[in-house]
Amino acid sequence: MSCRITNDPTEAADAIQRGLLVALPTETVYGLGADALNPRAVARIFAAKQRPFFDPLIVHIPSAAKVQNVAAGMSALAQQLADRFWPGPLTLILPRRPEVPDLVTSGLETVGVRVPRHPLMQQVLEISGCPIAAPSANPFGRLSPTRPEHVQQLLGDAIDLILDGGPCTVGVESTIVRVDGDVVTVLRLGGLAIEELESAVPHVRIASQEIPTAPEAPGMLPQHYAPRTPIEICGADLPVPPGHTRWGLLSLRPQHAAGYATEIALSEGGDLVEAASKFFESLHQLDRMGLERIIAVPFPSTGLGTALNDRLQRAAASGH
Repeated sequence: MSCRITNDPTEAADAIQRGLLVALPTETVYGLGADALNPRAVARIFAAKQRPFFDPLIVHIPSAAKVQNVAAGMSALAQQLADRFWPGPLTLILPRRPEVPDLVTSGLETVGVRVPRHPLMQQVLEISGCPIAAPSANPFGRLSPTRPEHVQQLLGDAIDLILDGGPCTVGVESTIVRVDGDVVTVLRLGGLAIEELESAVPHVRIASQEIPTAPEAPGMLPQHYAPRTPIEICGADLPVPPGHTRWGLLSLRPQHAAGYATEIALSEGGDLVEAASKFFESLHQLDRMGLERIIAVPFPSTGLGTALNDRLQRAAASGH
């Protein structure tokens, strides 16, 4: 069974106020939303997603002016980033207010906060008056949803409502950063490119790729964002599928490779923004085709290509 879909933000906001679970559109991916200050509603997020309790959630607010509802303060540099990139695909790790349940932060004294850009999500936040905790609307570790039908396929009737905001325009999760003094540390690569951060602040570093025992932010585990079909990242040479096998190919530009059952090129012109917007949608498509393997060509290590390569590596690490 599948839950109902609506295009009415007032209905979605009312459901959030009543402690229900609503899949909500953002510019990045669809989020599974609940009132962030309602521990029972937040617990339902973890149950629906089968998400481990040590993986913290991101809290969405309608504007930077509302940050004091969930965070105890912002440094001058964090405020500078908020002024520059909110609303948008940037999550800031901030000191939490005591009102934020431990379940949201996995017991950490910090909370991830974001102002989303999607107009329907903005309306739900304004109408409900609730800060909304919203990880991606999928079972834990699976592909992120970028369309309402993805949510239906992945979660069925485990949730209460889906707000249809059309396809997500960014298509990969937000970039998550922590500010320490004058240094910005990227905890998760995402829809805001490293180069954009570097244009705004003087010191940007990427967190160690060591496996965290207690993640500071979502998406830091080595195995994540995985389709059911095994995925393999190719090296310098594109592998040739063995005879009588069904392999799919995912690449930035067309490869015109022989022997593959299907090939998806994310951008004819090699546009990484276009590729990011189609990335999870294309993996969902390949995953439905009954393939034995998906071969992925790495992206250029620049702009959003860095985040896309990160998603590929985590998907491939899941094995099958």
